[in-house]
Amino acid sequence: MTTSEDTVESTAAPVRKRPSVLRGQGPVVAVVAVGGAVGAVARYAAGLGWETGPSAFPWTTLLINVVGCAVIGVFLVAITEGRPAHPLLRPFFGTGVLGGFTTFSTYAVDVRRLLEAGRLGPGLAYLGLTLVGALGAVWSAAALTRRLIHRGGAR
Repeated sequence: MTTSEDTVESTAAPVRKRPSVLRGQGPVVAVVAVGGAVGAVARYAAGLGWETGPSAFPWTTLLINVVGCAVIGVFLVAITEGRPAHPLLRPFFGTGVLGGFTTFSTYAVDVRRLLEAGRLGPGLAYLGLTLVGALGAVWSAAALTRRLIHRGGAR
């Protein structure tokens, strides 16, 4: 005796194994990791060079984040509108070095620390200064770089 399950043919597509997400991405992952280490060491060195105490305003982190944003503004315009760059330069420097150098997680911890210490004014000032400073830095650095590149190309 046969059942309806025995007579129904399977119409499902054959199961294919999905390729690994990292397949072919080894060089990119490697340069991001190396760049991240370089950026993190640079940030650590900046913190050693300009230490701020636990109750002090976190000027070092503010400066690191604003400088990192300015550099990313210059870098991205330079490699997208300037000279062609090696395909691994952007992940190495943009994601790795600058991602390791800037520290928005420390920014969040610093804001929380200031607010928990009852320093509402400095905490809110730091919150706003970092946001305005970082966005202003990336925008102005990108605009200036764009201007310089296009002026140089027009000659």
